[in-house]
Amino acid sequence: MKLTRRAMIKDGLLVVSAGMVMPAIFSRGIASAHAQALQGSTIAQSATDHTLIIVQMAGGNDGLNTVVPYTDSTYRKLRPTLAIPETQVLPLESGLGLHPNLAPLKQLWDAGHLAIVEGVGYPNPSLSHFQAMDIWQTLDLSGNGTTGWLSKLVAGMVDQDGHPFQVMDIGTQTAQALSSISKPVPTIANVQSYRVYPDPLDKDDGNARMRALFNLYHGYPSTAPYAALLETTALNAQDGSNRLHQAVAQYHSTVQYPTDSFSAGLKILAQAIIEGLGLRIGYVTLGGFDTHANEKTTHDTLMKTLADGLYAFYTDLAQHNKADNVVVMTWSEFGRRVEENGSQGTDHGTAAPMFILGNPVNRGIYGEPSSLTNLDSYGNLKYTTDFRSVYATVLDRWLGASSQDVLGGNFGDQNFLPKP
Repeated sequence: MKLTRRAMIKDGLLVVSAGMVMPAIFSRGIASAHAQALQGSTIAQSATDHTLIIVQMAGGNDGLNTVVPYTDSTYRKLRPTLAIPETQVLPLESGLGLHPNLAPLKQLWDAGHLAIVEGVGYPNPSLSHFQAMDIWQTLDLSGNGTTGWLSKLVAGMVDQDGHPFQVMDIGTQTAQALSSISKPVPTIANVQSYRVYPDPLDKDDGNARMRALFNLYHGYPSTAPYAALLETTALNAQDGSNRLHQAVAQYHSTVQYPTDSFSAGLKILAQAIIEGLGLRIGYVTLGGFDTHANEKTTHDTLMKTLADGLYAFYTDLAQHNKADNVVVMTWSEFGRRVEENGSQGTDHGTAAPMFILGNPVNRGIYGEPSSLTNLDSYGNLKYTTDFRSVYATVLDRWLGASSQDVLGGNFGDQNFLPKP
């Protein structure tokens, strides 16, 4: 099929036709052309090599069976089948302990590299997955937000030429927390898929197709509104793909990651960090936490997947002398109800713990564990720590960004990271 400019222009935006499949950053870069022309970065990029990895535990993680109040009799009374036996809990401090499948995280705790923030939530919590996720990711407590809380920071990290790897999302759809229409973020399902795909009939691995694409762009008038953007987007799509594949080829490690997709995503982030691609923010999701029925088997598996993946990631960084530069933060849209339901599961809840791990972390329990007896009208925990104070701590003390500028207000902070 012959490629023409006329075939590529529609409603003032460029679309890729003729069966061409591009990395996600390419299509999003084109779609956001107008916004990119109008918007600029509002947050200056700090000159550090600090990296933040965000782990989303999607579905609403049962915080009480993750960080277990094993000495509280109310916990066992309200969870006759789901309460973790005290003999199996991995004790930490202050009557709290870890789920037995989090033994790798207990090793990080013992080494001084794990902090836990308790009772994390926000006022007037939503029990809707979608609304709660929106709140955590956009900071709009109405649940109707559209702009990611990291969007200003992302816009400052991804340069005007679309430098691809200072921010990276592992998955098939960009997390709303990173949404920045003016600065598209590469979203990578796996390394093999992050490329400009050749036609199956091509004999040159797509080189002729790429040349045809560049010829098309060169034929587009240089004075046209988005000519420079279109050309740099195409170049960066190809360059980014080449750089990522090269980094993977050069990466060597003795660490054996688990074979699940979550661990595979963490491995991609480790490769980007170890091979010096400039990663500042990485994002990866582990789903399946909506445990309304038969929770034990599902949650046990998820805890093992989380801990084994994070421990492999940390060990990989440590072996490559990169562990001092990386902090991991976990979050879930809500916890679960204190009392188990009739299906040996738990329903949507509210406050829950967050993990912060890495060499720079000050070990300890932060925030205040929510009371199991002073519950709200739904039988849910009352939050004690505003989630925005956790974000503020990471921004101010790790990423070198102004939390007031990014979050739009002062929400306090925590001490799980040292002050700069």
